Amino acid sequence: MITRNENVLAMVLAGGEGTRLSPLTVPRSKPAVPFGGRYRIVDFVLSNLVNSGIYSIYVLVQYKSQSLIEHIRNGWVLSPIFPRHFVTVVPPQMREGPEWFQGTADAIYQNINLIRDARATLVAVFGADHVYRMDVRQMIEAHRANKADVSVAAVPVKREQAQGFGIMGVAQDGRITSWVEKPKDPPEMPDRPGYALASTGNYLFDAEVLIEALIAAKQRGEKDFGHDVIPTLMKTHRVYAYDFSKNRIPGVRPYEEPAYWRDVGTLDAYYDANMDTLGPEPRLQLFNRQWQIRSSNYQGPPASLFDTRVENSHIGAGGRYGRCTIRNSIIRREVSIADDVVVEDSIIMDYCVISRGARIRRAIIDRYNIIGEGERIGYDRAADAARYHVTESGIVVVPMAEIMSRADAYE
Repeated sequence: MITRNENVLAMVLAGGEGTRLSPLTVPRSKPAVPFGGRYRIVDFVLSNLVNSGIYSIYVLVQYKSQSLIEHIRNGWVLSPIFPRHFVTVVPPQMREGPEWFQGTADAIYQNINLIRDARATLVAVFGADHVYRMDVRQMIEAHRANKADVSVAAVPVKREQAQGFGIMGVAQDGRITSWVEKPKDPPEMPDRPGYALASTGNYLFDAEVLIEALIAAKQRGEKDFGHDVIPTLMKTHRVYAYDFSKNRIPGVRPYEEPAYWRDVGTLDAYYDANMDTLGPEPRLQLFNRQWQIRSSNYQGPPASLFDTRVENSHIGAGGRYGRCTIRNSIIRREVSIADDVVVEDSIIMDYCVISRGARIRRAIIDRYNIIGEGERIGYDRAADAARYHVTESGIVVVPMAEIMSRADAYE
């Protein structure tokens, strides 16, 4: 647990452009991308911090941030009474000149005054672009038990998927002995062939160590934690890996993956993680009274279903559904689906209209789209590729459309 003399400040890096998630990230930053029936990706890191008793949270934004700013403003007001209970959005302050954040370390350096003003003893520097549940207090306990200056949350990943991560080697006691950033040929874990030990991009720093490291990195012209700060600190400080696979939260069902963590950096990975929430025994059960994933409070009505057939799906609030069939799909709020429509293995985002007779299979339909009568998506790869983006595995991604009037959306 977090002791009374421990003052933990969270700095959430939420400025990611997320180019591999395009076209979903054309109108918004990666942390603002919707997930599941009612969430956004950023809700996971914020929920983990709040559930862990960490209430002082700065969210550093940059790329196409307005959607994310509005979401946090509407859904993440902690308390107007207690000064240390806040989730505050911080855009680039440009205190060092007319520059946006140049990297992860530079983003924190440009806001080093916030660390000093908070008189933090520990700083949690966490990313905002992964889907996972984590009790951060367990990482803090391991950090203190190791007498660490820096702790890095680590997970095993398959070698063929490890090229986009910081890959580390560790001693028996967990101290990091080697680090290579985004290697073309990731080194294997000695006790787990075919896997590499990867950084999740979540770090714990003793506050003074972090401040000194950021100042030194700035003087050397270095801008990134994985490329620059962590490898340098390994030479002079106690830098440890925290084994995320051992993290446990309350309320997890026996059928769930106990330490669920996904990098949803590609469209196929994003789709797969959404599908992990479906079924009678999902890998990630989003309903957990003891570890809630929080989001904005939608005030609309419940969904209205009229002779609708729904199989293994999540249905968002405020929608209207005719005599249609929905299978293995996630339908977000205020979606209208007319008669004789079949939606299978798909994600339909907010405010879409699916007209009579349409067929949609293995697709991600972003917000505000109107799918015409009898239209087919997911049945002819060549035809889909001519109009939309199609992933390697065949997922069709329809980008966000212009905002439409909702007055006659169901007719």
